[in-house]
Amino acid sequence: MGTARTTRERWIDEGLAALVAGGPDAVRVEVLAKRIGVTKGGFYGYFADRQALLDAILDRWRADSVDDVLAAVERTGGERTAQAVLAGQLTFGDKVLPIDMAVREWARRDVGVAERLRDVDNQRMNLLRRVFADRCADEDELEARCLIAFSVAIGSRLLHADHGGRSREQVLETVTRMIVDPVTKPESD
Repeated sequence: MGTARTTRERWIDEGLAALVAGGPDAVRVEVLAKRIGVTKGGFYGYFADRQALLDAILDRWRADSVDDVLAAVERTGGERTAQAVLAGQLTFGDKVLPIDMAVREWARRDVGVAERLRDVDNQRMNLLRRVFADRCADEDELEARCLIAFSVAIGSRLLHADHGGRSREQVLETVTRMIVDPVTKPESD
């Protein structure tokens, strides 16, 4: 009876699950092989070593959270605010958000991962800049709106506060309006 083979993608999928569950230290070839139900020898047909798997995990995270999101936004076209909302839903939805949070935690201890995270975050901020550019003539205000929007998208998942009788969704809708709507400046006399 031959040894069961698995795909490279399956190793990456299991690596991502391990990363989310226990951080990068939980991504171990022996443990993943056992979870998949194969010997670890098959691993080396796809990856030179554990670091190669970790790199592939980060590549997949980037593809899922930036490349695929930007492609989906481009395909849908339409109004820029709707594009930003779609990008946020795809980026911080149930599939990508846990991985994103695990990568953020990992980046606190690994300079190379922090550089990759910076690249991803810069691409996300660039999307927001494009979305808000026609609403904000002032570059400082534009940057502030983008930072607030991005911070809310990430930070709202980390807060467990009550909202004085309002649902989290209601508060986030109000925040979205505040960020997206152009500020009306009083006319001077």
